[in-house]
Amino acid sequence: MVISAHPFRRTLGAALVVAALASAATACSDSGSGPAEPERGAPAPAAGQQGRAQAPGSAGALNAYVERVRKQKAARALAAKKWGLAKAPLDAPAPPKVKPRITTRKGFETDGEGLPPVFTTVPTKQKVVFLTIDDGAEKDPELLRMMKDLRIPYSAFLSDYVVKDDYGYFARMQKSQESGVALHNHTLNHRYLPGLSYKQQKREICGMQDVIEKRFGKRPPLFRPPYGNYNEDTLRAAKSCGVKAVPLWSAEAFPDHMEWREWDRDLHPGDIVLTHFRGKGDWKGTMPDMIRRVMNVITAKGYAVAKLEDYV
Repeated sequence: MVISAHPFRRTLGAALVVAALASAATACSDSGSGPAEPERGAPAPAAGQQGRAQAPGSAGALNAYVERVRKQKAARALAAKKWGLAKAPLDAPAPPKVKPRITTRKGFETDGEGLPPVFTTVPTKQKVVFLTIDDGAEKDPELLRMMKDLRIPYSAFLSDYVVKDDYGYFARMQKSQESGVALHNHTLNHRYLPGLSYKQQKREICGMQDVIEKRFGKRPPLFRPPYGNYNEDTLRAAKSCGVKAVPLWSAEAFPDHMEWREWDRDLHPGDIVLTHFRGKGDWKGTMPDMIRRVMNVITAKGYAVAKLEDYV
């Protein structure tokens, strides 16, 4: 059975929760007649300092954290203005301590058992969505600068036939943010997998696992089939070379519009948003234009972008 997960047109830390902590200290003597005397041998307090409470070390650490968060939020607001966003992106909440259990979406099943789950939405009640970018054809340095300035997490699903002319670009991408940008598998040659034999599919999927591990240092746990099309052999082949899950998407972003999978044409908690590495040769705009569009939509709807790998 062939599964097609693309119903519409296809084209080629922790939450920064600023806590305000109010603390007060009072000093009193046992008798109420004045400050208690220092212990014998202890240095006497300086004049005028007898009643001043000493701040505990934890308060200093908290103050430093609050100040760091304040500066990060201010920097993000400036970056949003620099890159032409309507509003600064919302900060994602802290990821779950235990990742949610991922299961295959109803209607996306194959007859096989024990295969990697295929899903379009991560089960969560948090108002977060996940940004994913496919293939790797366009290598726009402005995208790296924009995403770093805005501190937007994202996952790239790469195909070797379009990334092999500049692996260095994706190595820079991987290191461009403190938490890193996750690089995942989109096959060697972006072929229609259900039309291939099991052996051919395995070469496409496992071959790309090898490329990513060799070039970027880590064997990816996530795989997305080209065009969202797969069959049981696809999932069997993916599992054989270490793939744990197969995220598809609920919405797709372009520089000038959004396309939606669901009937209500809206975002939902845990939705996966797809876009592509494309430029003006393919789109009505650039990669930064696309990011502006999708982030304005996400922020206006009250969602933050979280890191997919924190949940899957």
